[in-house]
Parts: sequence; C-alpha cells; structure tokens
Amino acid sequence: MVQIEREREGRGASVRNFGLVWVSGRAVGAELEAALRARELWERVPGIGFRPAGSLTVCRTEDELAVAKEAAGKPDAAARGFQLLDAEQTTNRNPALKGDLLGALWCERDAIVEPRKVLRELRAELEKSGRYQFVPGREVRDVSTGEVRDDHGKIHAADEIFLCTGAWHSGLIRELAGELPVRRVRLQMMQTAPLDEQLTTAVADADSFRYYPAYQGTALDALKQTPQATVAADNAMQLLMVQRADGGLTIGDTHEYAEPFGFDVQSDPYDYLRSTVESLLGRELPPVVRRWAGVYSQATEAEIAVRRTVADNVTLVTGPGGRGMTMSPAIAETSYSEAGL
Repeated sequence: MVQIEREREGRGASVRNFGLVWVSGRAVGAELEAALRARELWERVPGIGFRPAGSLTVCRTEDELAVAKEAAGKPDAAARGFQLLDAEQTTNRNPALKGDLLGALWCERDAIVEPRKVLRELRAELEKSGRYQFVPGREVRDVSTGEVRDDHGKIHAADEIFLCTGAWHSGLIRELAGELPVRRVRLQMMQTAPLDEQLTTAVADADSFRYYPAYQGTALDALKQTPQATVAADNAMQLLMVQRADGGLTIGDTHEYAEPFGFDVQSDPYDYLRSTVESLLGRELPPVVRRWAGVYSQATEAEIAVRRTVADNVTLVTGPGGRGMTMSPAIAETSYSEAGL
C-alpha cells in the first residue's frame, strides 16, 4: 500500500476536530449502522486514546428536556444507549457539571479518540506489515488504470486507486468527476490549558439538537420556535466539548456555508462558547491556548460519503462532512469492499 499525501503531515479536517465518535446524532438507518460499525473498528486501533466515555447533552429548559425525552423514547434509542437523566443523575454521571441544569440525554455509545495522534498511530500500525509506504509532500496530478503520477513526476503502480481529497474539490477532481454534490463548510474551534478536574464524558449543549438528524420530531419543532442566542444563530453554533488526554478542553464549534470564507477568525463565537461552558461547569475556564479554523467537505445529498468511480479501478471518496472522524473506518471498509478488496 502506498499513501500519497499532499501535505508533509495531515493538516486538514482529519486533525482539526473534536476526536468524537459521535453515534448520538446520526440519522436512523444506514448512517447509524455505519457509525456503530466505525466505533467497533476504532476500538481495535492501539495508541489513539480511544475512550468509551459516552456523552451528555445538557438541557437547561423544559423545551430542551422534551427533545431529550422524545429521543430517549424512540425505537433506535437502545442502539445508541440513550437514557434521559434528571439533574442529580447528570451531575452523578459527570461531577464537573456544577452549573444550573434540568437534566441531560446520556448516550452510552459515544466515544473519544485523540485526533492529533490518530494519523500517526495508524501509519505506525500499518508500517508493521512491511507493505506500507507513506509518501508526503506530493500532489497527485494524473491517474489511469494501474498508475498514479505525482507532481514530482514519479509514477506509482497500483491495482486499485482511491482519491480521498478532503475539502479539495477543484483541479484533478473536477476534471475527473465534474461537479459533485458536495459543499465546503468552515468551522472555528479552540482548546484550553488543562482543567484541574476530570470530565468523565463528552459534553454537548442542547443547541446540538438543532443540527443532528437523530432528534427530528415534534419536540424539536417546538424547541425551534425559540430562537438561539444571536451570536449562536448567526454562526450556526452548537457547543461540543471534549477533554483531551492532557486535561485540556477542545471546545467548538461554528459553521459557515457561504463561500468565499473569511481568512480570519471571529472573536464573538469564542466569547459565547466560553460563557456557555462556564455556565455548565459553574466555574471559570482555564486559559485558551489554541484557536483554529478548519474546512471540511460535506455531501449535500443523502449519502454517507460521496463515492464515485472516475476511471477503471479509480474511486473518488469525499464528503463525509462533520461525520468524518466518527465514520471514517466504516467508510473505508465499505470502499474497499465495493472495490472487491
């Protein structure tokens, strides 16, 4: 196996994320099944910091709690490990949540990995086979049956070729596939210095109910009658929070859909995220040590990922959107299977 990487190291959405294996929000059916399968596969990979921590989506109003109650009563709730918790049960599950809350939706099947370690550890595991080569700093310029030409002029022979282009939709990809049902989405996130107590679960606020298909229903329709805070609505925000292995907190995120994207990061969303987290934890956050923006590729039609045969034995795979870290092992498994490998 030869992996050709445009960058010297992966620097896109594969590392600029929460490291969440987010089963809770996935659409019922094929998407949920793929997320559960991917979770099984992630758990087998050594060195990536896999933690079956589960998640709490915290509710602070009766309308938010109604969405959690409705989700916990759906037929697919058991597959996700959903359970409606009251305020005391929530703080027992995650004692770091000392702020005002009415309850939470617990998802037992959600999990955490360390996104800045995943690619490195996967390569280390593949190298043990003696049949893997990593070729960084090269861009693919041409593909035809049985070979790939990179921008250094080197030819790489291959029986099967997968073009996994992330948010790069132009150049060779457009030449091979034309216009695809994908869009680019920009986000902003941040990370704090280590917190001096443990978050026993991943944490979301109830704004996340608005952005995931698992929660669709009459209770969500009622919740949407109450608008988000202006800064949250303007930036299509939800709160997700994950504690890293070193104790720092990864916190986000915003969503921007209309290109051209700005090249700077906006302060208001970060201020809003900080205040929201502090209200849930009932304490001041540690200093923010990193802020970043990222861009990912999102399918605009009902596909888990956009997968197209663009030449003999050449498959393009892109567009998992914000589901990439959750579902990538299952996407890879299906891609290999459909190619007869």
